[in-house]
Amino acid sequence: MDQARNSNMDIEKESTTFDYSKRAQWLRAAVLGANDGLVSTASLMMGVGAVKHDVKAMILSGFAGMVAGACSMAIGEFVSVYSQYDIEVAQMERESGIIEKEKLPSPTQAAAASALAFSLGAIVPLLAAAFVKEYRVRIIAVVAAVTVALVAFGWLGAALGKAPVLRSSARVLFGGWLAMAVTFGLTKLIGLHGL
Repeated sequence: MDQARNSNMDIEKESTTFDYSKRAQWLRAAVLGANDGLVSTASLMMGVGAVKHDVKAMILSGFAGMVAGACSMAIGEFVSVYSQYDIEVAQMERESGIIEKEKLPSPTQAAAASALAFSLGAIVPLLAAAFVKEYRVRIIAVVAAVTVALVAFGWLGAALGKAPVLRSSARVLFGGWLAMAVTFGLTKLIGLHGL
């Protein structure tokens, strides 16, 4: 009886314990992709906005940044995961000679997920700027929307990985703010004095 109860407790313990490190790969790709899309597109738009107050120029640069970044992320993820795929296939061939395809990563899925995540992040500053004609209000709208999204991405990454939420959100937020500030400041400086 005791042995059966202990066995049931072990099974119950195994079913309620989840190894969050198993989520690390896809979680890293999704959060990194979305955060990259958000920060790089917003920074690019802020940089263009520092020297050109035209809404069209800001939106066009943001759209070009979104497309270029999504393509770059997809290609990078495809190449990276394909390398991992090749290594795992070689390892399976050495160990058993049997290739278990269901255990292998999908380079195409990783590429698509990375491009999608980047695009979803990039949409935030684009939408924030798209409907605001007045320059100062547009800059404030972009910074406000990006701030909310940075906190949300930091929180989401921490919550899914069961990591400290406050620290993760703060790290993502300050990193994003720093990227936008540096891009805005340097572009303004070069635009005023260098060109």
